[in-house]
Amino acid sequence: MTTLCELAAPEQGRLRITAIKAVQVKSCSQTLIKVETDAGIVGYGEAGGPGPMIRGNLRYLEPFLLEKDPLEIDRLYNAMINLQHPNRPHVPTISGVDIALWDIAGKVLGRPVSQLLRGQYRTEIPLYVNTPGPINWFDQGECKAWAQQIANHPYGWKAIKMSFRRLLGSALPLDLMQVGRRSVMLRPSALKVIGKGYENCRAALDPAIDMIVHCHNEFDLPSALGLVKAVAPIEPLWIEDLLPVPYSDTWKLLRAASPVPILTGEKLELPREFLPFMVNGAVDMIQPDILFAGGFTGGWKIAELADLFYIAVTAHNIGTVVQNAATAHYAASTRNFVMSETRLGAGLTLDDMIEEELEVIDGKLRVPTGPGLGITVVEEAVRANMAEGEPYWD
Repeated sequence: MTTLCELAAPEQGRLRITAIKAVQVKSCSQTLIKVETDAGIVGYGEAGGPGPMIRGNLRYLEPFLLEKDPLEIDRLYNAMINLQHPNRPHVPTISGVDIALWDIAGKVLGRPVSQLLRGQYRTEIPLYVNTPGPINWFDQGECKAWAQQIANHPYGWKAIKMSFRRLLGSALPLDLMQVGRRSVMLRPSALKVIGKGYENCRAALDPAIDMIVHCHNEFDLPSALGLVKAVAPIEPLWIEDLLPVPYSDTWKLLRAASPVPILTGEKLELPREFLPFMVNGAVDMIQPDILFAGGFTGGWKIAELADLFYIAVTAHNIGTVVQNAATAHYAASTRNFVMSETRLGAGLTLDDMIEEELEVIDGKLRVPTGPGLGITVVEEAVRANMAEGEPYWD
């Protein structure tokens, strides 16, 4: 396989990193990254954290990056990962910097990121979108109206993801689950309500649209086992993040007993946190977020590990139009990739921050074809979309 060093040999030593800046944007707690060079070529990325945290981490990382050749990406990645305390909060910042470095490399070499090194396996990326479901999961008319809205969406969604939080406070107790806390045990009575609600939504939805069941690492093993059995009749593509985040053998027990595919990964970082899930046969699929898992470099390493275990890769993606472009290149260059999450079409991705329009047809995102990420960031729009109290590119 041709290495980046070989591709970039004619440009070796021509560029130096002069500054690394960040600004958090509104609509999500994520932060844009800008890496500047002395050649005037700028790379953009997105980091999985709020502005103050990312800027603090950037100051810590600057000694490993400033005045270095931005095309020496693997060496810089390893410096950021290994030549400091291996602290998890640094990884989202490293992820954003890595994406920006690959953007620079693509611009210097005149190629899209997805065509560097690995080549493109695909030019369009299947997407799925989040939905809370109908207001009342037990009203046939509301279920049908919600399903019609999904069917009529101009992006032509072919898959949706739903949690059952909309049932809290009506069909289920409001305090059954709280964000950031472990759930109380899901009792058989609650599981029957949840199962019936999903069945009602499935019955209203076009059979050509697949469903995914969304959790956020809330449950103990008995509750998780009850939930996978409760939703099995709708035949979901997968159920995600049932158990607490770190690996334990409980994940293996869950997968062994589950009648539906088990997925996790959006809160895991770097290959080292994904590997025990694969080695121990604890998941059917993984879902890294390249803004948290190590950028392109970390994401590709994770996907290559998964390929050894015949595990498919999906992508978590709740960020801006910049993350959507980056995720499209990651997906296009990953052999075992199957689908990406997105918020495109929901008014949350700040699409005016780039000149180009990301094209979604029949539920698939077209991979940008320009050099680097294939997008042109509009600085005026970045300023207009800054989170409250944020400095501009600090």
